[in-house]
Amino acid sequence: MKSKLLWVVLLCCAFVKAQTLSGVVTNQNNQPIEDVAIFNKNSSTHSHTNANGEFTIDKTTTNDKLYFSYLGFSPYTYTVKTADSNTQITIILTQNAVSLEQIVISPKVDVLNSIVNIDLENNPVKNSQEILRKVPGLIIGQHAGGGKAEQIFLRGFDIDHGTDINLTVDGLPVNMVSHAHGQGYSDLHFLIPETLDKIEFGKGPYYAERGDFTTAGYVAFKTKDNVKNSFISQEIGDFNAFRTVGVFKLLETETSNAYVASSLNTFDGPYESPQNFNRFNIMGKYTFELAGDQKISLLASHFTSKWDASGQIPQRAVDAGLIGRFGAVDDTEGGTTSRTNFLVNHVNKLNDHSKLESSAYVSHYDFELFSNFTFFLEDPVNGDQIRQFEDRTILGFQTAYSEDTSFFENDFEYTAGAGVRYDDVNDIQLSRTKNRDQLLERLAFGNVDQINTFGFIKTKYTTGDFTLSPEIRLDYFKFDYENKLTETYDNKSESKVFASPKFKATYNPNQQFQLFAKTGIGFHSNDARVVVANNGEDILPAAYGADLGAIYKVTDKLVLNSAVWALFLEQEFVYVGDAGIVEPSGKTRRTGIDFGARYEAFNWLYLFGDINYTYGRSTEEADGEDFIPLAPDVTSTGGVSFENIGAFSGGLNYRYIKDRPANEDNSIVAEGYFVTDLTANYTYKNFVFSVIVENLFDTEWNETQFATESRLFNEPEAVEEIHFTPGTPFFIRGKVTVNF
Repeated sequence: MKSKLLWVVLLCCAFVKAQTLSGVVTNQNNQPIEDVAIFNKNSSTHSHTNANGEFTIDKTTTNDKLYFSYLGFSPYTYTVKTADSNTQITIILTQNAVSLEQIVISPKVDVLNSIVNIDLENNPVKNSQEILRKVPGLIIGQHAGGGKAEQIFLRGFDIDHGTDINLTVDGLPVNMVSHAHGQGYSDLHFLIPETLDKIEFGKGPYYAERGDFTTAGYVAFKTKDNVKNSFISQEIGDFNAFRTVGVFKLLETETSNAYVASSLNTFDGPYESPQNFNRFNIMGKYTFELAGDQKISLLASHFTSKWDASGQIPQRAVDAGLIGRFGAVDDTEGGTTSRTNFLVNHVNKLNDHSKLESSAYVSHYDFELFSNFTFFLEDPVNGDQIRQFEDRTILGFQTAYSEDTSFFENDFEYTAGAGVRYDDVNDIQLSRTKNRDQLLERLAFGNVDQINTFGFIKTKYTTGDFTLSPEIRLDYFKFDYENKLTETYDNKSESKVFASPKFKATYNPNQQFQLFAKTGIGFHSNDARVVVANNGEDILPAAYGADLGAIYKVTDKLVLNSAVWALFLEQEFVYVGDAGIVEPSGKTRRTGIDFGARYEAFNWLYLFGDINYTYGRSTEEADGEDFIPLAPDVTSTGGVSFENIGAFSGGLNYRYIKDRPANEDNSIVAEGYFVTDLTANYTYKNFVFSVIVENLFDTEWNETQFATESRLFNEPEAVEEIHFTPGTPFFIRGKVTVNF
């Protein structure tokens, strides 16, 4: 009798241990929430909700504690009941301000992206330059009157305007291939900061869905599908700074949302020759749901910009008193640019475990830039002004099928996608000019047609505490260049196929700690004019990378992250648009360490910081002559933000970049800087009054610097030295926002 009773008890225990719990997670409006993280605190099993908010979690027993977490909602703990095995439970999460407490560490959750979006929520973007500064370890600089794309530094790269970072907005590519000013040129100024919702980023070449230029990494911006309320703001400040922006909610129903946003910026800058900068932006977005769990988003935007620039000035001219720090050698520089975008995104949830995501876009882009980097080196009479121009149309689409399934009784996810991008670039040219209106000589003039078709497969297999993610991407490029400087028709083309495998692995013993390892191959394409001139050689220089890192949630209020990494670039070989020449830089090797920390000292006080070290060298040069020009070895960003102190909120941020070599033997040094910005806000009813201070301590700093050989009008010989754009001094603006 006792033995029978023992068997009954054992069978009951076995049944309880094998129990699977199912349910659904919704918000307060009964809308399902996808990708909610669910952890069993007793058994350490975990799960996530699907597109319909549904979930199942194994190995649950009575009185187990299930922890539900999703960014932007208060965490919720549910105690399992005996009757739960026979029914579907419903969990309702309450919306709340984002916080570190809501972050869980699991293979499904990209913790670093969640952290950046907490930074974004606690310290919103105040201007277009700050959009990229939100990415940990990324430093930017402006050096041409505010209208030119920013210069970017990341992981020991002087990325120039985008040669080694892939940028997108809602899936729309930002990088311009075979651009008049430089390969990968990325002008983000069509994005209105107030419409920014989320930032996704990744460092290294480890992401199959990201293609060209993904060597140092990628950044994907997501705009808001809807806005909480309409508002208008105006700000005015030093140096004739003026900005007004309006965001207007047009529609909000259970199945659709629509809004429009527009802004106008003007700025003269601290320069002796005013920048006369102006930029106008307008954007509209309409999102609606269809029967059968389908969602469509339509986006249209346009921006146009015009500016003058004082240009980069030689240090010797300032030292000799010929010009001041904010003076100019040639103040006829400047330019105009515009971009019009139409984008459609479609998501079709086929069933509880699969979906199809597709997007299509068309973009028209104009660019004209006048520069003078060498003054009177090439032409002692007329000067060395150059004009770069292009008229471009970009068309493309992408579709990807994703499914969550099982393999050998473990979770298995995969995504298979394909797409195409076509760039039609007309009258791309580099010319010598005078006073912007007199053509002296054409150095390059033609038409570019460039096609990139691609396919990729991403997989994710979870077994126990380990997740393995092999991926592969296949690209086909066709480069076509029609040279219009020749007397006879001259059209050349080249093509190339490139395969780039990647692999990622994570170890998650609990919801507080993760180890990760990544390795993979990426590439950046070369300018079409370079490709045909070199008969198809070195078309797609490869980048070989590896990362090893950890993320540790020490407490609910403290998260640390770190990584050691290495990146070998097969050829830093790009078209130098400013000079109209091909400049191979050979093979390079970079190794580095990244470290970041986020801490919520109190509910109203948030601290964050990142520091990055890189050791980068050319591998084909002798010791002492192998420095990579302008590649930073130490950078850091961070700050503190506060909110809900009565009606007050704000923040104090800093950015730091160490002295770095400006040429190959480090005989010319680009000076580093430490600059601090301050924001303070006061809310009264539906009004927000703000004070924004850039360069709070009035630091004298050089925003961008180059080792350039130039000759002034009265000089008999050329001199190579630092040429710089001075950083903005103490700069204060006042801002008023009205919400309605």
